[in-house]
Amino acid sequence: MPKHSKRVTLEDVARAVGVSTITVSRALRRPEMVSEGLRTRITTAVAELGYVPDPSARALASRRSNVIGVLIPSVTNNVFADVLSGLYDTVTGTPYYVQLANTRYIPSVEEDLIRIFLSQRPAGLIVAGIDQSTASRALLEQADCPVVQIMDVSDTPVDMIVGFSHRDAARAATEHLFARGYKAPAFIGARMDPRSERRLAGFSDAIKAAGPNGTLRKITTAEPSSTHLGSELFDKLMELEPETDAIFCNNDDLALGAQFAAQRRGLTIGRDIGICGFNDLEVMGAAYPSITSIRTFRREMGELAARKILARLTEEDAGEPIIDLKWQLCARDSTDRS
Repeated sequence: MPKHSKRVTLEDVARAVGVSTITVSRALRRPEMVSEGLRTRITTAVAELGYVPDPSARALASRRSNVIGVLIPSVTNNVFADVLSGLYDTVTGTPYYVQLANTRYIPSVEEDLIRIFLSQRPAGLIVAGIDQSTASRALLEQADCPVVQIMDVSDTPVDMIVGFSHRDAARAATEHLFARGYKAPAFIGARMDPRSERRLAGFSDAIKAAGPNGTLRKITTAEPSSTHLGSELFDKLMELEPETDAIFCNNDDLALGAQFAAQRRGLTIGRDIGICGFNDLEVMGAAYPSITSIRTFRREMGELAARKILARLTEEDAGEPIIDLKWQLCARDSTDRS
């Protein structure tokens, strides 16, 4: 009896080329979505290995649910509420609906939730951040559905990504403080998840660029952010670094709390102490004095992530895989020294 060889699989082709199975699948189904060089390598591997697509397996793979899974680290943070608002509005009226999961900033929980979602054969996945564990990233790369990472940018997304550079935005905020005449800015941060760490890195970049004698003044905590915590951290900072004349906070809750604490000390906001937040929630413009902040386009992020998933599901052009939405510095009274 002849010895039958093992059937060549999509995974075998991916392994030979050194890419993920979803990349090989994409190259075979929609070759225009990959570079010419990669397309040639995949085509060559297919020919050399004798790979033949399995119609029955393809039919089974197409039997996805109508669920778009969304993994975010917090359900109480207003930042994610805006993202979800854009996402839900975009999906409404389509055959798909959103299923939400909260990772609580815990990598192992995120990995478990990704496994659960994939076992349910989702139509697509939207995942906050780019700092997945090795296991989580491998799961996402092997997912047989469109995947969009949000809230950050990277040159090496799992599949598609919509976000902005936290480091660049924080550097611009700190440069703004120097430009307004402040000499000794400090950083206040809470929770310090990877995105907050990148904001701290951007702050540090600006301090180093300001001159060789720049001092990195900062106070951070792993505690969850709140307005009350912002007040506490401001008071501690002023005890440790009394020469501080401006602060960059890694979110708006902290900035608002810091402003309250500064006012209780009798400091004139803007003249005696400059304050800058991050995300530009509505309260920043409504506060008195109004507070400078980095505006991030969160609703648009949710809308674009959903559109990319829907476009891929309907075999339409999903556009560029990497979308950098940038950010906007909204200068207000809290950094006005006039």
